[in-house]
Amino acid sequence: QVQLVESGGGLVQAGGSLRLSCAPSRIILGINSMGWYRQAPGNERELVASITSNGYTNYADSVKGRFTISRDNAKNTVDLQMNSLKPEDTGVYYCNFRTTIRTNYWGQGTQVTVSS
Repeated sequence: QVQLVESGGGLVQAGGSLRLSCAPSRIILGINSMGWYRQAPGNERELVASITSNGYTNYADSVKGRFTISRDNAKNTVDLQMNSLKPEDTGVYYCNFRTTIRTNYWGQGTQVTVSS
């Protein structure tokens, strides 16, 4: 059973930065898109950013200009650089891999807390 392992979450003051990383427990073949989602208490899980195998990126409007997603296809890893963090960025961040045959893999989540 493949697992996605996230790291890099934590507590930071507003205006600060964090970098999230995600790697699988073993290599996954045929990954199409990699992405980060987040879920705040009482809210549904929402897409934060995604990146396809050819480098096309998509960002939620609320994070454009502040967050940057990147991936290493050889290592099967994806990172999320988060700058100028705001209290509303607080939540559990989940890594997601989607393959060309539409299999979804999820991480267990990492907590990001931004204090005002």
